[in-house]
Amino acid sequence: MAVLTQAKKKKGLSAAHGFGMIVVAMLVLMVLLGSRYDFGVADYVQFVLDGLRAGAIYALVALGFVTVYRVTGVINFAQGAFIMLGPMIAISVYGFKWLPSDGLNLALGALIGVVVTTLIGIASERLTLYPARRALPLTKIIITIGVYLALQGAALIVWGPQGYVMPAFTTLNMADESFRFAGLLVKAQTLWIWGVTAAMLVILALFFERTMIGKAMRACAVNRLAARLMGIRVDTMSMIAFGIAAILGAVGGIVLGPVTRPTYDMGLDLGLKGFVAAIIGGLVNFPAAVIGGLLLGVLENMWAGVTQAGFKDLFAFVVLIVILLVRPAVLSGPESEGEHG
Repeated sequence: MAVLTQAKKKKGLSAAHGFGMIVVAMLVLMVLLGSRYDFGVADYVQFVLDGLRAGAIYALVALGFVTVYRVTGVINFAQGAFIMLGPMIAISVYGFKWLPSDGLNLALGALIGVVVTTLIGIASERLTLYPARRALPLTKIIITIGVYLALQGAALIVWGPQGYVMPAFTTLNMADESFRFAGLLVKAQTLWIWGVTAAMLVILALFFERTMIGKAMRACAVNRLAARLMGIRVDTMSMIAFGIAAILGAVGGIVLGPVTRPTYDMGLDLGLKGFVAAIIGGLVNFPAAVIGGLLLGVLENMWAGVTQAGFKDLFAFVVLIVILLVRPAVLSGPESEGEHG
């Protein structure tokens, strides 16, 4: 057993070393491409800061993928819909102006957006995946794609194809506050994104480490059959996992809302990039998923800066192809998952 464990560690270190070399090669290539425009250190640091803003959102989305995958063994492509529903619902609630203060109205909209999205995530699992809990993993993945398309279609009917405006958290209007230091520019909403992401990471870590439900979900991640034999309701843990994934997606979409114009189809791009970030981390490791999200955000933003902005979205999927070529077993599932049902 010890020999097997050491072999797995060596294999993991070898894969990490290989991926690290690829990242270094990408950075060197980007610096060479950036030399055509005489970029200085400040320019590259600005690329990194802007990339970390997007990377924080990718990290939240990736954590949603990892949470569901560890407990159920299913890649939940409905995650993109949760990213879209959060801000769209929040904007709708904010527009009614229930409370005398814009700040309170925005907070109320964000809260209701997270709660409703969570309920939709739980209902999606109960109504679609739970009845198919004994189906093949591929069947379940196709079901999650169908859930995403259904929710996106419903959003198109409710909100239409146009983009919506969400006020910045600091100024409560379209114009956000900016901070300049050492020639670098950081918007206040970026600080909100970083702060909320850090808070969600701490809450998630405490949940899995300190609560009985969190420990039960960790047991399901290690071996679902053994967890079932110990009296843990695996199906209930699956429902909770989808609820957590919906919370992470909704929160990520809401804090990103003021930076972009939320639309009914915004979840497709963000969901796929979050999936790439989760793949970078191996789909089963929470810290690695966070690192994957931040790394993807930085690399794709630098790539857009040294080439053309239109190539930004292409970069994530090139990374996905490279990872699957280097580590094809990343989609084979957890090594000790016991039972899918």
